[in-house]
Amino acid sequence: MPLTPGTRLGPYEIAAPLGAGGMGEVYRARDTRLERTVAIKILPEHLSSSGELRARFEREARAVSCLNHAHICHLYDIGSQDGTTYLVMEYLEGETLADRLRKGALPLKQALEFGIQITDALATAHRAGILHRDLKPGNIVLTPSGAKLLDFGLAKAVPAIGASARVAGNMTPSTPTLTIEDLSSPSQELTQRGTLVGTFQYIAPELLQGSDADARSDIFSLGCVLYEMVTGRRAFEGKSQLSVLTGILEKDPDPVSQVQRTSPPALDHAVKTCLEKNPEERFQTAHDVKVQLKWIAAGGPQAGITPSPPSNSRLAWLVAGAALLALILVAAYFTLATNPSPVVRSYIESPPGTSFVTLSPTSGPPAISPDGTRLAFTARDDKGNTMLYLRPLSSLTGQPLAGTEDSSYPFWSPDGREIGFFAGGKLKKIEASGGPPQVLCNAAIGRGGAWSKDGVIVFAPGPSDSLLRVAAAGGPTEPATKLDVERGENSHRWPAFLPDGQHFLYWARSSHGVQEHTVCIGSLGSLQAKPLMKSELMALYVPNYLLFLRDQTLMAQPFNARSFETTGIARPVTEHVAINSTTNRPVFSASDNGILVYQAGNAQGGWHLFWFTRDGKQTGSVADLSPYYDPSISPDDTRLRPR
Repeated sequence: MPLTPGTRLGPYEIAAPLGAGGMGEVYRARDTRLERTVAIKILPEHLSSSGELRARFEREARAVSCLNHAHICHLYDIGSQDGTTYLVMEYLEGETLADRLRKGALPLKQALEFGIQITDALATAHRAGILHRDLKPGNIVLTPSGAKLLDFGLAKAVPAIGASARVAGNMTPSTPTLTIEDLSSPSQELTQRGTLVGTFQYIAPELLQGSDADARSDIFSLGCVLYEMVTGRRAFEGKSQLSVLTGILEKDPDPVSQVQRTSPPALDHAVKTCLEKNPEERFQTAHDVKVQLKWIAAGGPQAGITPSPPSNSRLAWLVAGAALLALILVAAYFTLATNPSPVVRSYIESPPGTSFVTLSPTSGPPAISPDGTRLAFTARDDKGNTMLYLRPLSSLTGQPLAGTEDSSYPFWSPDGREIGFFAGGKLKKIEASGGPPQVLCNAAIGRGGAWSKDGVIVFAPGPSDSLLRVAAAGGPTEPATKLDVERGENSHRWPAFLPDGQHFLYWARSSHGVQEHTVCIGSLGSLQAKPLMKSELMALYVPNYLLFLRDQTLMAQPFNARSFETTGIARPVTEHVAINSTTNRPVFSASDNGILVYQAGNAQGGWHLFWFTRDGKQTGSVADLSPYYDPSISPDDTRLRPR
């Protein structure tokens, strides 16, 4: 029964109701001892009437009361009177984030400011061993001094969905459950009392599946809140609880930058990492999220600028690189404007006991996933075994994918669920989540592959072949390109699909010399190709640009993917990109949303050549270390002509 003004709960006198929800009713009250205004929360009957649950709740409330943070609403007191358990909290002047969002999205700067405050509060609670479990806009109050987070830990004793619901980790078969029929009924407020921890639109997938909550479950909810602050709409919406639940379990929301065009690509990456279905692929701590948001906010005005169209000279990047065999993630925008934003570099180390393998003939560069959240790469352990590893950029290390021994040249499916690679003279694929690899076809010595959105893989089966195509499910192969012998072509390799999924870039090596190597555009269903540009090395497409190397400098040139024409001026992105001279493959990879991974190196490398007599004695050497291809000796045995 609602409390009337004047009702006394201990020393607290009720003044007026403030609101109600699944976790109880809230009132404005006066502390008659200290003469201050407070907020009183009356707990639901199922908590107040159960001695075990009330005792557990009181222990959690005492822990929450120890939290002292500028952006956490302070818990002053807990009490019980006439069977009613109540909490006494700091009274906040302001509006809830939920009320503010009814007016539309927040300005980007304000959303980032509030996001940093919320994540800092969440990180503080997590360090104290306290989970929130009901993080949503309704539990965030916007005050003149900033955002304040409410109700830490108060949902912890509420049963979760399942055939036998859990209460704080203990099985309680008598607890009511939520049926599919319940979920299919439309409702404006999708919170049910006594059935599920939290509010449907903000609950992590693993909780819907009956798993216990941990800090990463709060991070998923945080991602939902960040998404809503910037876009003005919920990450997961539907006409019924069932449709919302299905979306959380199976679907991804539209990218933030697609809904709010002024948001930076880096925010896409941060929010998407929070919303990963698999907790292992999310940010592992709220502190990590805070660091990302602070970096995005520190970008100032440039942080809100999206990549310009091809006619403009500005290009925004998140960059990653490497020194020797250590990959580096650059955690800042990189612009090619007159006043570029600063670039911050940090190392990504190889897994313990391993080293990256990028510069041997049977290796390749790391491959960043299309959404820029995961890295696939080959690494060799201390026993000499080479395997394919997968590392979320939010994780501190990578994990090997079983069955990928002696793998090379990984490449991703467009949806990021599978990885193609070469091993044992075969082209194979494997689920990114793990499982047995599947053989697709023969590929004696692979030199790169690309996976179209229509389920076609184009690949180089060997170092002296044209490209082939095969269905992503496996099957017979067909020619995808044809060597142009008149132009001296002797190898097609490093394919990369363009956005239409029909055309693809590839690199054609020429026996006429490095000045005749060409980046071409091929098309599925035709062996005819269009030469695009002379280039000593391959090129890669990212939205609106071609990436390619000039010497060891990575360049970006505006490119129209419809007319297949380059426009504007090529500008440098970063220098000293390593090159696998054995295979003519620069060591870099880029995602669709602007994450660039590369390995740094001061020289291209190559081979030392030595002169020997017919009886095996060395008589001299060629001074230069260079990538010699098919060298030939003059008839008088005095000169060497490299190619």
